[in-house]
Amino acid sequence: MLRIRQFFLICSGAHLPMLRRAPSELNKYAGIGATVFFTGVFAAISAGYALWTVFQQPWIAALFAVVWGLMIFNLDRYIVSSMKKRERFGQELWMATPRIILAVLIAIVISKPLELKIFDTEIQAELIIMEQQKFREQEAKVSERYLSRSNELKSRLNAVQQQMAIQAARRDTLQLLAQQEADGTGGSRVKNLGPIYKAKKADADSASAAFAALALQQQALRAELAKVDSTVAADITGLQRGRLNGMASRLEALGRITAASQPIRWANWFIMLLFVAIETAPVFVKLISPRGPYDDLQDQHEFAFAMHRKEKKAILQMETEERIAQKEAGRASRKAEQPSGEGRTAFS
Repeated sequence: MLRIRQFFLICSGAHLPMLRRAPSELNKYAGIGATVFFTGVFAAISAGYALWTVFQQPWIAALFAVVWGLMIFNLDRYIVSSMKKRERFGQELWMATPRIILAVLIAIVISKPLELKIFDTEIQAELIIMEQQKFREQEAKVSERYLSRSNELKSRLNAVQQQMAIQAARRDTLQLLAQQEADGTGGSRVKNLGPIYKAKKADADSASAAFAALALQQQALRAELAKVDSTVAADITGLQRGRLNGMASRLEALGRITAASQPIRWANWFIMLLFVAIETAPVFVKLISPRGPYDDLQDQHEFAFAMHRKEKKAILQMETEERIAQKEAGRASRKAEQPSGEGRTAFS
């Protein structure tokens, strides 16, 4: 148990020799260290799951999870250890604001992959719907590429069919007239196969040939239209039906189900706020807790260090000024001796 507390004290970022001089603070900093440690653990789990959904490789997910967890752990440890208790709460809050914002951002990043895992069943169902919508969009785009050609062929086919209907009616009429001329029930009322019958028969045969030509044209247009339809069907069949299972697709599915379901939206917010509370807990514990013996010892240590540095700086400044004064005095004495020496030389 003592070893566990020792480990959590190390995680808190406190100076252990100084903290042992304030035994009443041990439990508080052990709790802070435990919060920092488990935040790093949650970050590692979240990163591992996120990388697993992307690469589907256990060793890549495990390696990145360890690196990400250690990075978040070290960052949280630095944030907590860099906060110091001040005499004024407003000053402490101002100094802690950037750390709180950073902790909130870290919490949001950590919570999102875990939210994806918690709502995995609902997300999988939504992904199926998204896949079907994507396939329909792809099929619509394929059909759109051949739409103009298909419409052109259908328009020509309708026109040919209308001409065939007109030509069929004309052919039937001419054939009837020729038949009536042949049996004497119409036309000249003479039952024979004379020139009048032959002329009417030629008109009927011409109409039949025109109808046959239109029928061949209709058959060709239908064959070409069927070819276009088969090409569209082949392109649709050749579309890649890959599953939507990536991180971006899961995030989009989560956004859609939270937008459609109020209970899931509230649950999503509460999960994120839970991680925000966990991540910011060490910062707020340091912020709202009263000054303790450890804070006084830390201030004394910093004050002693500042005074020692100030003393060393003052001593160094005095030594420097003394050396400068000695150099200036030596320079002045040499200038004072120089004229008398030159006068004795000239006299001799």
